[in-house]
Amino acid sequence: MTTLISKEGQAVPSVTWPARVGDDWVQISSDDIFKNRTVVVFSLPGAFTPTCSSTHLPRYNELASVFRANGIDEILCISVNDTFVMNAWAANQEAENIRMIADGNGEFTAGMGMLVDKNDIGFGKRSWRYSMLVKNGIVEKMFIEPQKPGDPFEVSDADTMLEFINADAEKPRSVALFTKPGCSFCARAKGALEAAGMDYEEIVMGTDASIVSLRAITGRETVPQIYIGGEHIGGSDELIKYLSGK
Repeated sequence: MTTLISKEGQAVPSVTWPARVGDDWVQISSDDIFKNRTVVVFSLPGAFTPTCSSTHLPRYNELASVFRANGIDEILCISVNDTFVMNAWAANQEAENIRMIADGNGEFTAGMGMLVDKNDIGFGKRSWRYSMLVKNGIVEKMFIEPQKPGDPFEVSDADTMLEFINADAEKPRSVALFTKPGCSFCARAKGALEAAGMDYEEIVMGTDASIVSLRAITGRETVPQIYIGGEHIGGSDELIKYLSGK
């Protein structure tokens, strides 16, 4: 593999990406995205691939509000995939806080020196995994994954980037709640979390989990059941009490 070299202190490539928005084709200019703005970019080998879907994209999406609070105008996810694949992946991941960029021809990735050969797994030319902080089109910091076999994921994660931007940034606690359709207590719990400004992941009974899973995880059979930062809070009444003591 060609040695991957950091582009810190250099300008990002000037390219135009064709993108599908609804039923229309639009042209997205990298100059427009980066000019007079502070942008975080993370790039990865492919949409729907395991590490990208389970960790890389979700964590940037989860911490997007923290990045914004620390001066970041936008977060981009760039991959050498076509625009239809990137749109489908964004919808699948519910990554509404991330702008997905389909670098289908690999022009931006090649310009960054990050286009690598993945022929051994049938991918062809793809992006190496990396992240960068870009200010007014100039790369201030790059985190490039080590050149090891496979798909290393050690330094391009959202937490490492946020640590670089502001080591004292306060990260939100992860919140999940089990619910079922039509449950008024569940609606009350969601309303309380939203009023407290806390993002959450909803696990809907009958769709995402069964009563067996609920019982095994929480020891209970009623909903809602709420977890915050790994701590089992309980139902809606317990949540209201917990939030009132914050």
